[in-house]
Amino acid sequence: MANTTSGTVTFDKTFAIDEIIEEAYERIGMQGTSGYQLKTARRSLNILFQEWGNRGIHFWEVGDTNIDFVEGQATYTFYRATGDGTSSTTAGGTTNTSTYGLSDVLEATYRQNYNTTSESDSSMTKVDRSTYSALANKLSKGTPNQFWVQRFIDKTTVTFYPTPNSTAASNYAHIYFVKRIEDAGDYTNATDVPYRFVPCMSSGLAFYLSQKYNPELTQNLKLLYEDELARALSEDGSPSSSYITPKTYFPSI
Repeated sequence: MANTTSGTVTFDKTFAIDEIIEEAYERIGMQGTSGYQLKTARRSLNILFQEWGNRGIHFWEVGDTNIDFVEGQATYTFYRATGDGTSSTTAGGTTNTSTYGLSDVLEATYRQNYNTTSESDSSMTKVDRSTYSALANKLSKGTPNQFWVQRFIDKTTVTFYPTPNSTAASNYAHIYFVKRIEDAGDYTNATDVPYRFVPCMSSGLAFYLSQKYNPELTQNLKLLYEDELARALSEDGSPSSSYITPKTYFPSI
């Protein structure tokens, strides 16, 4: 009896776009697909990834960086891709760069003495458009303690209040942001998806393709897709420790 395992855990890394498409077509009873069928399947896979963007935060796409404050500049712009424009300068490690594909900012802190042993962060509050709009003097300078995120088709802007003064300009905003899921590119590429989401990616694509080629299976495939996606989303993330504090009773005497 064989008792030797593969010793590898890279299936999701080598699971190429064409194999994902093949798996999805097989689930709706089609084999030997080519030409337009491959093209329409890849398009559906990209639409599926876009739909995931409406399902909440994908923790594998969460990153962090430091926005380089400029005195008197309240708004910083991050473009979808380099072809859309030049993103604001961010600092990572000892080099400055730019961040692209930023979809939203989850949290931000005002970071002082960056990259030194005395580095410290002060929390900033994320506000909505109405709150920012109600601010009387949006150009007043000081130490930023609030930020507002506005999302466009090709870019995302982050606006800080108060506008950074000369002291703030020597410091940074440290942000945790969500990036967009990368497109399905060449058929030989892997996807920008962790192994936890491989099952729901396959069932989701099969569900999408069934609407085009085998509608009789659509309802059952939708149920399977939603079930597998829910399991993946519940497992994804960064759970924190739970602490239970016993309640203390002081009975009346």
